[in-house]
Amino acid sequence: MNPQAKAYWDTYWASQKQEAPTKVTAWKFGGQPDYLAERVVKGLKTATCSGRIVYDLENEPLPEVNDYSVVLNSKDEPVAIIRTSDVTIQPMNEVPESHARAEGEGDLSYEYWYRVHVEFFTNELEKYGMTFKDDMLLVCERFELVDVN
Repeated sequence: MNPQAKAYWDTYWASQKQEAPTKVTAWKFGGQPDYLAERVVKGLKTATCSGRIVYDLENEPLPEVNDYSVVLNSKDEPVAIIRTSDVTIQPMNEVPESHARAEGEGDLSYEYWYRVHVEFFTNELEKYGMTFKDDMLLVCERFELVDVN
């Protein structure tokens, strides 16, 4: 976590008058970090997803319910704090329309979500020498907005 995100996190939790959670990460949304962070702040984006395989390739733990994250913009500046409220793993071609809509992107349609995610995951997997398949496993998260910076 960069110094700005840590300062934001520490200040927020000091104001809560309770012990801070031990697990917190700071990251930006792939593709369009500023646009997606703005959608979180406006309450339009309450879900996200990522390729399950990437967690293995990067030796990263899977998200869990009650994990906290500092959402960063494209300049790595803290924008908001979110709390993970649900995590499921499912094939991309079985992600329900309700989850796609909760991701808050584009025109909120499943078709838009699917198209941009095929493009995103195709590009992401190419970095690892892998090919996109429509049944690739996704880690689908729902989250709640906790604070806006």
